[in-house]
Amino acid sequence: MSDSQTVQAIGEQRLLKKLQSFCPPDVVGDDAAVLPTEPGKRLVVTSDVLVDRVHFSDRTTPPKSVGWRSAAANLSDLAAMGASPLGITIGLALPGGVLVSWVEDLYRGITGCLQNYGTVIVGGDVCRSPTITVAITALGQVDPDRVIRRATAQPGDAILVTGFHGSSRAGLELLLHPESGQELGQDDRASLIQAHQYPNPRLDILPFLPQTRISGMDSSDGLADAIVQICRSSSVGARLDCHKIPIHPALKRWSPDKALSWALYGGEDFELVLCLQREAAQRLVEQLGGAAAIVGTITSDFDIRVIDPKNETPDEILTLERGFQHFVSD
Repeated sequence: MSDSQTVQAIGEQRLLKKLQSFCPPDVVGDDAAVLPTEPGKRLVVTSDVLVDRVHFSDRTTPPKSVGWRSAAANLSDLAAMGASPLGITIGLALPGGVLVSWVEDLYRGITGCLQNYGTVIVGGDVCRSPTITVAITALGQVDPDRVIRRATAQPGDAILVTGFHGSSRAGLELLLHPESGQELGQDDRASLIQAHQYPNPRLDILPFLPQTRISGMDSSDGLADAIVQICRSSSVGARLDCHKIPIHPALKRWSPDKALSWALYGGEDFELVLCLQREAAQRLVEQLGGAAAIVGTITSDFDIRVIDPKNETPDEILTLERGFQHFVSD
């Protein structure tokens, strides 16, 4: 088949046949998928929509990356609930002129991400649309006493974050402005771009979580957004130490004036933000090594602020307004 063939040229049924090849043959083919869950588990369902020229563009995101990021966003939501994935369904809306090879690369990206976590595509739908839209629903399962919720943080809890923050925003900057960051080494540049195009949802953290109360969510909309959302849901406040927020060393060297802002508000890092008793948090950091850090404390008041114990910068009140919000004018 020519790589220049379009979805309009092959039609819906032939396109569906191609896409079904990315799914287990014993799952797809009926009107709906039937997935077993283990006794005593709870089903967890999450959906996420990615739209062309809102969440991705040809300028920064090849189709394989669009697929990977689509899957990663949903798997990250499952991880934020403490749930292990069972499978995903895909709602795909396409203009007729989209190349079949573009769609196949999209699915290669989706399955590439899913394979890292032992899960699969179990169904979906395709329709015509003037804009490319990828809508994914992910299904997972969790023990009822291991569910992570936003509304259970308590004063005195440590705030623990996984991974680096700000790397995805830095990678986007390098993709939008290739002439920037010339002082970065090739490996550092590639690492930041990789963080944007191929993020890794933190399902790998779940086996290490202690069997105790944990409040949290993922940082897909930014570290500041996650902490504010948790605090609002739990009716608490927070203090963060700006020097403890994990930021990629290359980002600190390249753009020290923007590094903290991008870490707080850049978004799309798909890391976990967890609030739990300090002793349990310290043990978890030790288990995870360099993959996690305690960045602050939950407080009994309602202020949510970043402080600088060295008094080099003024305190900053965290808000949702500085992060990305749909339907807000630029």
